[in-house]
Amino acid sequence: MTTRILPAVGDPDAARSVTTLLSQLPDAEPAPPVADSTQLVDTLARLAAASLDELPEVVLVHERIGPVPALELVREVALRFPAVGVVLITADASPVLFSAAMDSGARGLVTLPLGYEELASRVQTAAQWSAGVRRHLGSGPDQAAGPGGTVVTVSGAKGGVGTTVAAVHLALAARASGRSVALVDMDLQSGDVASYLDVQFRRSVADLAAITDISPRVLQDAVYVHETGLSLLLSPAEGERGEEVTDRAARQVVSALRGRHEVVVVDCGSRLDGANAAVIEMADTALLVTTPDVVAVRAAKRTVRMWERLQVRKAEETITLVNRQHRSSEIQPPLVQKITGTRVAGVSVPAHFKELQAVVDAGRLHELDAKSTVKQALWSLAGELGLVRAAQAAGRPGKQLARSGTDRGSLGLRRRTGGR
Repeated sequence: MTTRILPAVGDPDAARSVTTLLSQLPDAEPAPPVADSTQLVDTLARLAAASLDELPEVVLVHERIGPVPALELVREVALRFPAVGVVLITADASPVLFSAAMDSGARGLVTLPLGYEELASRVQTAAQWSAGVRRHLGSGPDQAAGPGGTVVTVSGAKGGVGTTVAAVHLALAARASGRSVALVDMDLQSGDVASYLDVQFRRSVADLAAITDISPRVLQDAVYVHETGLSLLLSPAEGERGEEVTDRAARQVVSALRGRHEVVVVDCGSRLDGANAAVIEMADTALLVTTPDVVAVRAAKRTVRMWERLQVRKAEETITLVNRQHRSSEIQPPLVQKITGTRVAGVSVPAHFKELQAVVDAGRLHELDAKSTVKQALWSLAGELGLVRAAQAAGRPGKQLARSGTDRGSLGLRRRTGGR
């Protein structure tokens, strides 16, 4: 049987050495090396979306890969692509690192400098393990064989541009189309998702930060199931606890959620920290919200440039949403696209705050009327981003989905008030 191998090696000299040895292995089909963690995960996601059979049997992760640290990358690949055997290449052969690599999900460890016999043995072992997992995954239709759910991050160019409203309604639109949806408040110091949805819940994302292996039961205990059907993972009530959520913890939490939901929407707020940066980097779609004014657009440009400098996200991989747009605004979406270098969403959200004021003040954002132009725009955006099922996205998605959401909200209100 041919073993397909995908090396993830950032250093050019190390990449040549790995490629040379892999070409000598019998029945091996090595792919060209990928240079960083983002490229590796994107490549695997694209292959998995086509078919489980398209994935390589073995992935080699070099210790100096970046920007995500090697062990965290091993953990992410193992969680998202369980049918792939991951082997870590490292100069550290200590028992401590070996144990850490196994805990992260690696199927083997190869020490530097590379030797043919050791590499061949580890690759063969990982390939055999991968073949066994694939036989198991193919035995039943309910087994998860793909890359997991879609992760969308929603970030604000600055405070007050409507980030949370956008995140909540993207999640509601996806849920109304029949998808299982998790909404995460990763604005760790000042998140408002709970206030917008009238929720009081003592568990938060900070409670998962110190857990190294998030089981389904642990995740269930931390998640609040809202009356709309959304699974909410809230920010801590005590803002200082946000510091407990490291970039590693954020990755693990979101990976666990995407393994159990078709869509994961993450409200990242307007402040960039290690946790938010990690989630934005791993997201399938990164949405940046701005308003059509000079201060906000300049802030959006600064944010995009900062993401690029920190290797979090490239400008061309970012989608900008223009909120509170008006035909008389001097700054129109094409200018925002030119200034930021991002792709501007085809949908702009109109400047009709009066439609929102009553439900925002009541903490019932999910009961926004279907006739609201703000809701229709945001739910149409959900269709543009591929968050709703195809059947619902056809035709006029904003009005179709908004109507279904309002019907549910009105029914819930009648039940609470005893009306008919």
